[in-house]
Amino acid sequence: MANDQEFPLVSVIIPFYNCPFVDQAVASVLNQTYPNIEVLVVDDGSTIHQNKLDPFRSRIHYFGKANGGTGSALNFGLRCASGKYIAWLSSDDLMYPHKIARQVAFMEQHQAPISCTDFHLINENNEITMSALAVKFPSLRKLIEALFTFCPINGSTVMMHRSLASRIGYFNEALACTQDYEYWLRVHLARIDFYFINEVLTLYRWHESMGTVRKKALVDQEFNQVRDQYAPQMHALLRVL
Repeated sequence: MANDQEFPLVSVIIPFYNCPFVDQAVASVLNQTYPNIEVLVVDDGSTIHQNKLDPFRSRIHYFGKANGGTGSALNFGLRCASGKYIAWLSSDDLMYPHKIARQVAFMEQHQAPISCTDFHLINENNEITMSALAVKFPSLRKLIEALFTFCPINGSTVMMHRSLASRIGYFNEALACTQDYEYWLRVHLARIDFYFINEVLTLYRWHESMGTVRKKALVDQEFNQVRDQYAPQMHALLRVL
């Protein structure tokens, strides 16, 4: 039994909707070197590929719910999670085996409320197509400026302290595609330190059936809507940085 003080519990939320790679995502979490993890697979109304979870049923918490989008699946997982730290892994992405061990050690050392990591891009066949893709910013100001044009934080690399939701709330379920971008904006606007771990610990899969590709027009529309909503606060923050 893992010691909770030495190895605090980490809850990994995997939102799942008709994804053919979900078994690989789950396996990558179960294969972590870190000894104290709970895996919460939140099935957001899938109609196919649930059978890929069968080999793992005894080692995961499986929740089925009506389709409500990634934000609603993440919030469902957050409310069910027991861990001191909470990580999110998209069902088509993968963690390197030492990801959680490295990130927890960093979070504990720095008393970090939230952190993200570098990542490689992979294709359908798990081949690395681009390396160390996370944008590295020399200052918080440069990061905030970048948030006006794109979202540089990959959700599958993020780990956060469980108290964060009580500080800034949950994901915005009205957003179909950009709930992560909107959440990271709220973290920064609350002046909560968002740490970057300059180490590749995650594999981010780019494929033709992913929502980012299929729903590009909606992603762009939502991004502009969210950015415009928060622009006055972001400009105000830049003035004091």
